[in-house]
Amino acid sequence: MQAGIAELKARLGHDFAQPDLLTQALTHPSVSQRRVTRRVTPYERLEFLGDRVLGLVVAEMVFISFPDEAEGALARRHAALVRRETLARVATSIGLGPAIALSKGEEEAGGRANPALLADACEAVIGALFADGGFDVAASFVRRYWRPLMEEAAAPPKDAKTALQEWAQGLGKPLPVYTTLGVEGPPHDPVFKVSVSVAEHEAAIADGPSKRAAEQTAAALLLEKVTK
Repeated sequence: MQAGIAELKARLGHDFAQPDLLTQALTHPSVSQRRVTRRVTPYERLEFLGDRVLGLVVAEMVFISFPDEAEGALARRHAALVRRETLARVATSIGLGPAIALSKGEEEAGGRANPALLADACEAVIGALFADGGFDVAASFVRRYWRPLMEEAAAPPKDAKTALQEWAQGLGKPLPVYTTLGVEGPPHDPVFKVSVSVAEHEAAIADGPSKRAAEQTAAALLLEKVTK
């Protein structure tokens, strides 16, 4: 793991004045939460911070890079660049997986290659860069690794619901049908369960922190299945 950390530091391009911040960003909660029901960890706090920093820097990037696009197009670009899959791509490109401290269980479950885990750790690292070096340091890292991804798409990406609807219409099928299956959790932190179906195809089911988010995830799942 030490070799992985050394390589990661080189790719981050920042000499930490507070090395503990990077250590915290690379220590998955599974390590510190063994036999503990639930507690806040520095990793999760840095993840929260990194998520906000990433969102702001990416918003600035697309705002400046696409001066003729309306809000909706900018929002779709932004959503594509800050989603889990994109974070996991960056995490893989900087060699983040080998540097993460995991519990034995997470290690055996393939945590180092888990896109969700890699995405969370990437956000934590961005949070650590911000906490140690300030906005400019964190923003420099984000711009270096996210700009090439931003430039991959000449046109704004379509959201999953729009793409699924266009796929159905293109084949003369009825429009997708979304059904809310239930809402769990407390009012301040709900989890919506939604299904989406198109004609004879098996429905896809997904959860999300809002009805819209759950519908988008379900649409993406169904689109992936029907276009394989």
